[in-house]
Amino acid sequence: MTDSDWLIQHSHGDGIVEIKLARAPVNALSAEFLMDFAKLIKDLGEDPAVCALLLTSPFKVFSAGLDLKVARDFDDAGQRAAVQGLNEAFLALYACPKPVVTAVNGAAIAGGLFFVLCSDVRVAQVKSKFGLAEVQAGVDFPIAPLEIARATLNPNIQRRLMLTGQTIGPIAARNFNIVDIIADDAEDLLGYALKEARTLADLPPKSFAAIKHQLRGETIAKIKAAMASEDSFQQWFTDETVPAMTRVIG
Repeated sequence: MTDSDWLIQHSHGDGIVEIKLARAPVNALSAEFLMDFAKLIKDLGEDPAVCALLLTSPFKVFSAGLDLKVARDFDDAGQRAAVQGLNEAFLALYACPKPVVTAVNGAAIAGGLFFVLCSDVRVAQVKSKFGLAEVQAGVDFPIAPLEIARATLNPNIQRRLMLTGQTIGPIAARNFNIVDIIADDAEDLLGYALKEARTLADLPPKSFAAIKHQLRGETIAKIKAAMASEDSFQQWFTDETVPAMTRVIG
């Protein structure tokens, strides 16, 4: 198993594997990036030497979501590939049997927020911000992100994020249980995240995986059934999408 240029693995010992999301400059999501991420998560999830995963970003932005400059020009095949990538990547992360900790150092927006929502423990730096900007970009949610949002966000924060596209800061995110811990700086962010990863890695792995599946199995099954359906993909873009994306890009 080898690292791609945009998914860099680093071992912290004791089975703790850090995955740096490194698609410069803002970890904008492409179909290829998402499918590579899905494969890596599945491989690490099956590796008995891996005890916990840590997701980080080396950039000022954690992930800005879908690459809108590219997405504006998607044909039907491009739309289908992007939807498949979003579904595969976030289903793999949400269903991963290993503990997952995310260290959020900046903005986690739209698809980028699902790295956070799929994780088991979320640590955020004080300059981080969070949002689901799909409505501003003129697209709705593919089935995996939609069901994960329903399962992990309470109805009030669903309303605030999904229907407005507005962002919130780390304190509001902690109040809404999107993040668990707020760090003052980058050093504390990594330190807190590693501490949480080591704590989770010490838990009995079979019991952890079984309980995680008990909690998430119904949502996982719903996503898989919808993805397998002949109707799992409808044309994603509408006549509103390209003008909306252009306004977001500015």
